[in-house]
Amino acid sequence: MSIVTSEDNIAEQNITSQKNDSKTDCFAQIEIENSETSIKALIASNYSVTFEQGMFVTQIPETAEIQANQRYFNHPEWAKTYFDACHRDPLFKERWQAAAGSWNNKVIVDVGCGPGNLYATLGGKPKLLIGVDVAKGALKMAQEIGYTPLLADAHQIPLKSGCADLVVVNATLHHCDNMATVLAEAARLVRPGGQLVVDHDPQLSAWDYKGLALLLYKIRLSILYRFFLRRLHIPLEERLTALATEIHHHPGHGVTTELFLKTLLPMGFKANIYPHNNAIGAKALEGNYGPQPHWRYRVGQILSGINPFAPTAALSLMCIATKHGD
Repeated sequence: MSIVTSEDNIAEQNITSQKNDSKTDCFAQIEIENSETSIKALIASNYSVTFEQGMFVTQIPETAEIQANQRYFNHPEWAKTYFDACHRDPLFKERWQAAAGSWNNKVIVDVGCGPGNLYATLGGKPKLLIGVDVAKGALKMAQEIGYTPLLADAHQIPLKSGCADLVVVNATLHHCDNMATVLAEAARLVRPGGQLVVDHDPQLSAWDYKGLALLLYKIRLSILYRFFLRRLHIPLEERLTALATEIHHHPGHGVTTELFLKTLLPMGFKANIYPHNNAIGAKALEGNYGPQPHWRYRVGQILSGINPFAPTAALSLMCIATKHGD
């Protein structure tokens, strides 16, 4: 199911999306010489950004959510496992290539880039590829494959408005305290005519477990994964640390179509929303949700009164948004 929207249908809805006037459109000002000098031209003047140990650094708030992400993605073994295992399959690559097109000769900002999974999977020759993350260890890994690293909080990205051809946000929003704020920050960076692609965040309606389903969800680590679904069992410390990073990936949390529309339409975007079950390629953009996920999801949904074949039961939402030109 594709939801194609216009400003008219929810013109009365709005959220805060205005930022400091100093973050002016910078796209025409970019003069690419190398990644260091290029990113300097994109830094908003109202931020203090330094260059330390090969990367650009701004002050990071010391919140529990950010510290959990830093702990997990700064761990060399866990970050390497994530890099090797997540978002690297052919169907993921096909879906993203259909959504974002070629990365060649574009200024791209990857918000919540982690160790660089997205670019490692998609490839290309961007004009400038900026990776934004709170974990220095993950950014160093991303730098090794071509990212220009920027250590920054996704709620306050120290870049000028309109500085990117393409902004990508993959499996990131649910790691952040305020998903609407991070979505608006990412959208702010898109130049007129540019594109924002967001994917792989849990759809709230698919994970809204209740009753027995919620109980089974709560005991999944200590009983179900350990004794009955052993292939899903990983060392407890790694599992608990990973779960602590995903603050909006549990029952009662997740992204919604409304979140995308209320945030992006007032900012001048046209947004298409595509529900999917992750294991699907370009057909997701044709309204195909993909194969049914693991049976444990279907059981949880049925016990919660959720139709597992409805679009609201698809595990993730992909949003492809284009900013209107001047």
